Amino acid sequence: MSRVLTVATRRGDLAVVQTQSVIAAIRQRHPDVEVRIRQVTSEGDRDRQTILWQLKDTGFFTSRLEDVLLAGEADFAVHSFKDLPTRPREGLVVTAVCRRRYPEDCVLAREPADSLDALGVGTRVGTSSLRRGAQLRHLRGDLELIPIRGNVPTRIGKLRDGDLDAILLARAGIERLGLAAEISFVFDPHRFLPAPAQGALAVQTRCDDEATNEIVATLDDPPTRAATDAEREVLTAMKCGCHAPVGAYAEVAGDQMVLEAFIAEPSGRRLLRSRMAGPSAKPHELAQKVARNLLDAGGREILDELEKNRDKGDVTT
Repeated sequence: MSRVLTVATRRGDLAVVQTQSVIAAIRQRHPDVEVRIRQVTSEGDRDRQTILWQLKDTGFFTSRLEDVLLAGEADFAVHSFKDLPTRPREGLVVTAVCRRRYPEDCVLAREPADSLDALGVGTRVGTSSLRRGAQLRHLRGDLELIPIRGNVPTRIGKLRDGDLDAILLARAGIERLGLAAEISFVFDPHRFLPAPAQGALAVQTRCDDEATNEIVATLDDPPTRAATDAEREVLTAMKCGCHAPVGAYAEVAGDQMVLEAFIAEPSGRRLLRSRMAGPSAKPHELAQKVARNLLDAGGREILDELEKNRDKGDVTT
Protein backbone atom coordinates (compact mmCIF):
# COMPACT_ATOMS: atom_id res chain seq x y z
CA MET A 1 0.00 0.00 0.00
CA SER A 2 1.43 3.36 -1.04
CA ARG A 3 1.83 6.25 1.37
CA VAL A 4 1.04 9.86 0.48
CA LEU A 5 3.19 12.67 1.93
CA THR A 6 2.81 16.42 1.55
CA VAL A 7 5.89 18.64 1.18
CA ALA A 8 5.86 22.37 1.92
CA THR A 9 7.92 24.63 -0.31
CA ARG A 10 8.20 28.30 -1.09
CA ARG A 11 6.53 29.55 -4.23
CA GLY A 12 8.72 30.28 -7.22
CA ASP A 13 10.45 28.33 -9.93
CA LEU A 14 13.68 27.73 -8.02
CA ALA A 15 12.02 26.52 -4.82
CA VAL A 16 9.74 24.17 -6.76
CA VAL A 17 12.62 22.79 -8.86
CA GLN A 18 14.62 22.14 -5.68
CA THR A 19 11.65 20.43 -4.08
CA GLN A 20 11.07 18.30 -7.14
CA SER A 21 14.68 17.09 -6.93
CA VAL A 22 14.02 15.96 -3.35
CA ILE A 23 10.80 14.24 -4.41
CA ALA A 24 12.68 12.42 -7.17
CA ALA A 25 15.26 11.21 -4.64
CA ILE A 26 12.51 9.92 -2.35
CA ARG A 27 10.77 8.11 -5.20
CA GLN A 28 14.04 6.49 -6.21
CA ARG A 29 14.52 5.09 -2.72
CA HIS A 30 10.84 4.56 -1.87
CA PRO A 31 8.81 3.82 -5.03
CA ASP A 32 5.67 3.26 -2.97
CA VAL A 33 5.68 6.83 -1.60
CA GLU A 34 3.68 9.53 -3.36
CA VAL A 35 4.54 13.15 -2.59
CA ARG A 36 2.27 16.12 -3.12
CA ILE A 37 3.52 19.70 -3.18
CA ARG A 38 2.03 22.51 -1.10
CA GLN A 39 3.36 25.92 -2.08
CA VAL A 40 3.62 28.51 0.70
CA THR A 41 4.22 32.26 0.40
CA SER A 42 7.05 33.23 2.75
CA GLU A 43 7.55 36.68 4.25
CA GLY A 44 10.55 37.05 1.96
CA ASP A 45 8.34 36.38 -1.06
CA ARG A 46 5.79 38.98 0.05
CA ASP A 47 8.39 41.66 0.83
CA ARG A 48 10.53 42.23 -2.24
CA GLN A 49 11.62 45.73 -1.19
CA THR A 50 13.45 45.41 2.15
CA ILE A 51 17.19 45.04 1.71
CA LEU A 52 18.22 41.74 3.28
CA TRP A 53 20.93 43.12 5.55
CA GLN A 54 18.41 45.53 7.13
CA LEU A 55 16.47 42.59 8.56
CA LYS A 56 16.74 41.88 12.27
CA ASP A 57 14.49 38.82 12.31
CA THR A 58 15.57 35.39 11.14
CA GLY A 59 13.50 32.95 9.14
CA PHE A 60 12.53 35.55 6.54
CA PHE A 61 12.24 32.82 3.91
CA THR A 62 11.53 29.79 6.11
CA SER A 63 9.26 30.54 9.08
CA ARG A 64 5.96 30.19 7.19
CA LEU A 65 6.99 26.74 5.95
CA GLU A 66 7.81 25.79 9.52
CA ASP A 67 4.40 27.05 10.66
CA VAL A 68 2.70 24.83 8.08
CA LEU A 69 4.81 21.85 9.14
CA LEU A 70 4.09 22.32 12.85
CA ALA A 71 0.37 22.67 12.12
CA GLY A 72 0.40 19.23 10.49
CA GLU A 73 -0.52 20.69 7.09
CA ALA A 74 2.60 19.14 5.56
CA ASP A 75 4.80 16.18 6.43
CA PHE A 76 8.13 17.74 5.52
CA ALA A 77 9.57 20.95 4.12
CA VAL A 78 12.44 21.67 1.74
CA HIS A 79 14.66 24.67 2.41
CA SER A 80 17.75 26.24 0.94
CA PHE A 81 19.86 25.40 3.97
CA LYS A 82 21.58 28.78 3.99
CA ASP A 83 18.20 30.45 4.66
CA LEU A 84 17.33 28.30 7.67
CA PRO A 85 18.08 29.93 11.07
CA THR A 86 20.85 28.24 13.01
CA ARG A 87 18.62 27.96 16.09
CA PRO A 88 16.23 25.05 15.43
CA ARG A 89 12.50 25.59 15.83
CA GLU A 90 11.08 23.59 18.75
CA GLY A 91 9.45 20.41 17.54
CA LEU A 92 11.28 20.38 14.20
CA VAL A 93 14.48 18.74 13.01
CA VAL A 94 16.62 18.75 9.86
CA THR A 95 16.31 15.06 9.09
CA ALA A 96 18.33 15.15 5.85
CA VAL A 97 20.92 17.37 4.24
CA CYS A 98 21.07 16.39 0.58
CA ARG A 99 24.37 16.00 -1.24
CA ARG A 100 25.66 19.46 -2.11
CA ARG A 101 26.74 20.62 -5.52
CA TYR A 102 27.77 24.10 -6.57
CA PRO A 103 28.46 25.91 -3.27
CA GLU A 104 30.15 28.77 -5.14
CA ASP A 105 29.05 32.28 -6.03
CA CYS A 106 29.07 33.33 -9.67
CA VAL A 107 28.84 36.47 -11.78
CA LEU A 108 26.56 37.14 -14.73
CA ALA A 109 27.76 40.08 -16.81
CA ARG A 110 26.34 41.91 -19.84
CA GLU A 111 29.78 42.18 -21.44
CA PRO A 112 32.15 39.20 -21.79
CA ALA A 113 34.15 38.62 -18.58
CA ASP A 114 35.98 35.52 -17.41
CA SER A 115 37.18 36.80 -14.03
CA LEU A 116 36.65 39.56 -11.50
CA ASP A 117 39.70 41.36 -12.92
CA ALA A 118 37.96 41.52 -16.32
CA LEU A 119 35.20 43.80 -15.02
CA GLY A 120 35.81 47.44 -15.89
CA VAL A 121 36.31 50.23 -13.39
CA GLY A 122 32.94 51.47 -12.15
CA THR A 123 31.07 48.34 -13.23
CA ARG A 124 27.60 48.38 -11.61
CA VAL A 125 27.20 45.09 -9.76
CA GLY A 126 23.89 44.04 -8.19
CA THR A 127 24.00 42.03 -4.96
CA SER A 128 21.62 41.45 -2.06
CA SER A 129 24.29 40.28 0.35
CA LEU A 130 26.56 42.09 2.80
CA ARG A 131 28.88 39.08 2.65
CA ARG A 132 29.27 39.32 -1.12
CA GLY A 133 29.51 43.09 -1.03
CA ALA A 134 32.28 43.11 1.58
CA GLN A 135 34.36 40.62 -0.39
CA LEU A 136 33.81 42.49 -3.65
CA ARG A 137 34.86 45.77 -2.07
CA HIS A 138 37.90 44.12 -0.53
CA LEU A 139 39.00 42.69 -3.88
CA ARG A 140 37.78 45.46 -6.20
CA GLY A 141 37.07 48.73 -4.41
CA ASP A 142 36.46 50.48 -7.72
CA LEU A 143 33.20 48.63 -8.46
CA GLU A 144 29.80 50.24 -7.83
CA LEU A 145 27.59 47.95 -5.74
CA ILE A 146 23.83 48.30 -6.07
CA PRO A 147 21.29 46.55 -3.77
CA ILE A 148 18.97 44.21 -5.66
CA ARG A 149 16.02 42.00 -4.65
CA GLY A 150 13.80 39.60 -6.54
CA ASN A 151 14.01 36.06 -7.84
CA VAL A 152 16.65 34.87 -10.28
CA PRO A 153 14.70 35.69 -13.50
CA THR A 154 13.88 39.17 -12.14
CA ARG A 155 17.55 39.87 -11.44
CA ILE A 156 18.61 38.56 -14.84
CA GLY A 157 15.95 40.79 -16.38
CA LYS A 158 17.47 43.86 -14.71
CA LEU A 159 20.82 42.85 -16.14
CA ARG A 160 19.43 42.47 -19.65
CA ASP A 161 17.49 45.75 -19.40
CA GLY A 162 20.72 47.60 -18.72
CA ASP A 163 19.93 48.59 -15.12
CA LEU A 164 23.09 46.74 -14.08
CA ASP A 165 26.35 45.68 -15.70
CA ALA A 166 26.67 42.49 -13.65
CA ILE A 167 24.93 40.54 -10.91
CA LEU A 168 26.35 38.24 -8.28
CA LEU A 169 24.33 35.12 -7.41
CA ALA A 170 24.67 31.65 -5.90
CA ARG A 171 25.72 29.22 -8.61
CA ALA A 172 23.43 26.46 -7.31
CA GLY A 173 20.25 28.37 -8.15
CA ILE A 174 21.43 29.19 -11.66
CA GLU A 175 22.37 25.57 -12.31
CA ARG A 176 19.12 24.17 -10.93
CA LEU A 177 17.09 26.48 -13.16
CA GLY A 178 19.00 25.31 -16.23
CA LEU A 179 20.54 28.75 -16.76
CA ALA A 180 24.23 27.80 -16.53
CA ALA A 181 24.86 29.31 -19.97
CA GLU A 182 24.16 32.74 -18.45
CA ILE A 183 27.14 32.48 -16.07
CA SER A 184 30.16 34.59 -17.02
CA PHE A 185 32.49 33.15 -14.39
CA VAL A 186 32.44 31.21 -11.13
CA PHE A 187 34.40 32.22 -8.04
CA ASP A 188 36.86 29.87 -6.40
CA PRO A 189 35.12 29.23 -3.04
CA HIS A 190 38.48 29.39 -1.27
CA ARG A 191 39.06 32.93 -2.55
CA PHE A 192 35.48 34.18 -2.39
CA LEU A 193 33.84 32.39 0.52
CA PRO A 194 30.17 31.42 0.15
CA ALA A 195 27.43 31.73 2.75
CA PRO A 196 27.37 28.93 5.32
CA ALA A 197 25.52 25.91 3.81
CA GLN A 198 25.16 27.62 0.43
CA GLY A 199 24.15 25.14 -2.27
CA ALA A 200 22.78 22.55 0.17
CA LEU A 201 19.13 21.57 0.56
CA ALA A 202 17.76 20.80 4.03
CA VAL A 203 14.73 18.58 4.53
CA GLN A 204 12.90 19.41 7.75
CA THR A 205 10.35 17.23 9.56
CA ARG A 206 8.52 17.07 12.87
CA CYS A 207 10.58 15.38 15.57
CA ASP A 208 7.76 13.03 16.55
CA ASP A 209 6.86 11.87 13.02
CA GLU A 210 8.84 8.65 13.06
CA ALA A 211 7.42 7.22 9.84
CA THR A 212 8.26 10.28 7.76
CA ASN A 213 11.62 10.69 9.47
CA GLU A 214 12.59 7.16 8.50
CA ILE A 215 11.81 7.88 4.84
CA VAL A 216 13.49 11.31 4.71
CA ALA A 217 16.61 10.17 6.58
CA THR A 218 17.59 8.01 3.61
CA LEU A 219 18.39 11.23 1.71
CA ASP A 220 20.99 12.40 4.20
CA ASP A 221 24.56 12.79 2.88
CA PRO A 222 27.01 12.57 5.82
CA PRO A 223 29.90 14.55 4.22
CA THR A 224 27.55 17.37 3.25
CA ARG A 225 25.96 17.40 6.69
CA ALA A 226 29.37 17.54 8.38
CA ALA A 227 30.54 20.40 6.14
CA THR A 228 27.35 22.44 6.51
CA ASP A 229 27.20 21.80 10.27
CA ALA A 230 30.68 23.30 10.55
CA GLU A 231 29.83 26.28 8.38
CA ARG A 232 26.61 27.06 10.24
CA GLU A 233 28.28 26.60 13.62
CA VAL A 234 30.60 29.50 12.71
CA LEU A 235 27.52 31.75 12.69
CA THR A 236 26.26 30.27 15.96
CA ALA A 237 29.58 30.60 17.73
CA MET A 238 30.05 34.17 16.55
CA LYS A 239 26.47 35.04 17.57
CA CYS A 240 25.76 36.77 14.30
CA GLY A 241 22.81 36.48 11.94
CA CYS A 242 22.78 34.94 8.50
CA HIS A 243 22.87 38.41 6.91
CA ALA A 244 26.16 39.46 8.57
CA PRO A 245 29.29 39.88 6.39
CA VAL A 246 30.47 36.38 7.31
CA GLY A 247 31.30 33.49 5.01
CA ALA A 248 32.36 29.92 5.63
CA TYR A 249 33.34 26.96 3.50
CA ALA A 250 34.25 23.44 4.57
CA GLU A 251 35.58 20.53 2.55
CA VAL A 252 35.54 16.94 3.79
CA ALA A 253 38.11 14.38 2.69
CA GLY A 254 37.69 11.07 4.44
CA ASP A 255 37.87 11.58 8.18
CA GLN A 256 39.35 15.07 7.91
CA MET A 257 37.80 18.47 7.28
CA VAL A 258 39.26 21.84 6.34
CA LEU A 259 37.18 24.86 7.34
CA GLU A 260 37.73 28.44 6.20
CA ALA A 261 35.76 31.45 7.38
CA PHE A 262 35.91 35.23 7.28
CA ILE A 263 34.30 38.28 8.80
CA ALA A 264 34.63 41.74 7.30
CA GLU A 265 33.55 45.31 7.67
CA PRO A 266 30.77 45.97 5.14
CA SER A 267 33.11 48.46 3.48
CA GLY A 268 35.59 45.63 2.83
CA ARG A 269 38.46 47.68 4.24
CA ARG A 270 39.08 45.16 6.98
CA LEU A 271 38.61 41.45 6.28
CA LEU A 272 39.71 38.76 8.72
CA ARG A 273 40.15 35.11 7.73
CA SER A 274 40.81 31.87 9.58
CA ARG A 275 41.52 28.39 8.23
CA MET A 276 41.87 25.22 10.29
CA ALA A 277 41.74 21.44 9.84
CA GLY A 278 40.31 18.79 12.11
CA PRO A 279 38.30 15.56 12.31
CA SER A 280 35.18 15.59 10.14
CA ALA A 281 33.40 13.76 12.97
CA LYS A 282 33.72 16.89 15.13
CA PRO A 283 32.52 19.75 12.91
CA HIS A 284 31.16 21.88 15.77
CA GLU A 285 34.41 21.83 17.72
CA LEU A 286 36.41 22.84 14.64
CA ALA A 287 33.99 25.64 13.84
CA GLN A 288 34.14 27.00 17.37
CA LYS A 289 37.93 27.22 17.15
CA VAL A 290 37.73 29.06 13.82
CA ALA A 291 35.07 31.41 15.21
CA ARG A 292 37.17 32.19 18.29
CA ASN A 293 40.14 33.02 16.08
CA LEU A 294 38.04 35.49 14.11
CA LEU A 295 36.45 37.06 17.17
CA ASP A 296 39.79 37.44 18.97
CA ALA A 297 41.41 38.95 15.87
CA GLY A 298 38.90 41.81 15.79
CA GLY A 299 35.66 40.17 14.78
CA ARG A 300 33.92 41.22 17.99
CA GLU A 301 34.57 44.87 17.20
CA ILE A 302 33.29 44.43 13.65
CA LEU A 303 30.05 42.83 14.88
CA ASP A 304 29.54 45.49 17.56
CA GLU A 305 29.99 48.27 15.02
CA LEU A 306 27.69 46.53 12.55
CA GLU A 307 24.92 46.31 15.16
CA LYS A 308 25.28 49.98 16.07
CA ASN A 309 25.09 51.03 12.45
CA ARG A 310 22.15 48.71 11.77
CA ASP A 311 20.21 50.35 14.62
CA LYS A 312 20.88 53.71 12.95
CA GLY A 313 19.98 52.37 9.49
CA ASP A 314 23.50 53.17 8.36
CA VAL A 315 24.89 49.85 7.18
CA THR A 316 27.11 50.19 4.11
CA THR A 317 25.42 48.79 1.02
